[in-house]
Amino acid sequence: MNYKKVLAFIVLTNLLTFAQFQNVRVSNSSANQPNEVSITINPANPSFIAAGSNLNLLYTSADEGRTWAQKQMSSIWRVYGDPCLVYDKNGFLFYGHLSDQRNTGSGYWIDRIVVQRSATNGTDWDYDVGVGYAPPVKQQDKEWIGVDLSDSKFKNNLYMAWTEFDKYGSSSKSDSTRILLSRSTNSGQSWSSPIKINTRSGDCIDDDNTVEGCVPAVGPNGEVYLSWSGPAGLMFDKSTDGGVTFGSDAKVSSLYGGWAFDITGINRCNGMPITGCDISNSKYRGNIYINWSDQINGDTDIFLAKSTDGGKTWSAAKRVNNDFLKRDQFFTWMSVDPITGIIYIVFYDRRDNLDPSSTQTHLYLARSDDGGETFKNYRVTETPFFPNANIFFGDYTGIAAYNKKVYPI
Repeated sequence: MNYKKVLAFIVLTNLLTFAQFQNVRVSNSSANQPNEVSITINPANPSFIAAGSNLNLLYTSADEGRTWAQKQMSSIWRVYGDPCLVYDKNGFLFYGHLSDQRNTGSGYWIDRIVVQRSATNGTDWDYDVGVGYAPPVKQQDKEWIGVDLSDSKFKNNLYMAWTEFDKYGSSSKSDSTRILLSRSTNSGQSWSSPIKINTRSGDCIDDDNTVEGCVPAVGPNGEVYLSWSGPAGLMFDKSTDGGVTFGSDAKVSSLYGGWAFDITGINRCNGMPITGCDISNSKYRGNIYINWSDQINGDTDIFLAKSTDGGKTWSAAKRVNNDFLKRDQFFTWMSVDPITGIIYIVFYDRRDNLDPSSTQTHLYLARSDDGGETFKNYRVTETPFFPNANIFFGDYTGIAAYNKKVYPI
């Protein structure tokens, strides 16, 4: 939540083929140090790509990411970071973000999640809807939107999950956090009353024992899948009725030392999960994947667990990065190509450093063509960078894939 200082720029790599990794500058010189990047591809016309960054910047491309336009987003609720961008099957673009109603007389800081919709790939915006407002003090944070791209009876439904704080940053045992979910069945025009998903709640400190990091994924028959991290470890839940009801929490994995950890040169870091599902016609159709990072091996590694039976059982955690030195890999994000079923995972990586104390950092991408059994790793960045621990780095990166075109950002 501390946005006082952020990264100087963002870079997107257009992986049209794995023989070439051209890095493309997305933000222009007027961008106010963007971070926490999100990216999405229009399935109705994959030439259109949209991206966002803290606090309020939108980036759009009409030529498969070769060139970009930048604009500042606005909202009646104000735009206060944590951007999440998704397209639905009809080509509508949705932009989720936090709010800030301080000094307006109609609310307070992060008092609701906001979703806006564009029918013109980000040129104009129509709906501007606030979700989850629960005065006088409850705060809404870390939202993410999943969209049903299947041909199920729930297709184009939107599912948004986030963390509700009784009081953000409070150490009082009487204050807690919970995972909430709201759904829209009318293209974002209205949203259902939020429902509580998790069985075991967390604290409000915004650390290991807080429940956070819920990223919805949708299955080939419209199933809604959720995972998050918290005091009980890495947890999972699902709905088979279009997000109306959910079952009991299932534990996927323990988290060694929790989901918040230290990385040299990084202001703060987390290993929160990303959930994905194969809705393609590949032989892995229906597989559910959860991607996260952990320090169980003594350094920070990237992991994947999968379920082939709708979330009833889960594989052991598989290490995604294939280096052999004790070097950190961190800030992971995943995209499962809805056409091919190929899994793509992006993360920062220090495997190329001979000096284990060096903060020199590259961006790597891992790809699995066999349902998450094995991964090939590729270095994406053309040059490394050295982060500054005094500058807020953001809490996540992004990647989008559609029909073998892959865009990590």
